[in-house]
Amino acid sequence: MSNPMLVHNVFFTLFDNSAQTRQKLVDSCKKHLSGHPGEVYFSAGILCPALTRPVNDQEFDVGLHVVFRTMADHDAYQQHPRHIRFIEENKPGWKKVRVFDSEVT
Repeated sequence: MSNPMLVHNVFFTLFDNSAQTRQKLVDSCKKHLSGHPGEVYFSAGILCPALTRPVNDQEFDVGLHVVFRTMADHDAYQQHPRHIRFIEENKPGWKKVRVFDSEVT
C-alpha cells in the first residue's frame, strides 16, 4: 500500500461575512496558498447556501481544501513565506478558524 496523502481542510468564519469579504478571502487563498510543492489538489470557495440539510454545517463562510502528496509537503507549506503572509494579511478578519486534517490513500 502506498503512503497516505494529507488532506488539509480549513473552514473560516469571518467577522464580516459579506459577499465581497468572502470573495476577497477566496482570492487571497488562491494567491498565497495554491501552487505549493507537493500539492495534488487545491480549491477554495464560499459556503454553498443551497445545502441546508440538518447534517450540513452552516457555521463557516469560506472553505479551503488542499491535498498534499506527503506529510513533509504539508509541513513545508505550513512554514512557507506565502502561507505566513496569508495568515498575517487575513487573520484580523477571522472570527473562527477550524482545521480538519486527514490521511487518505
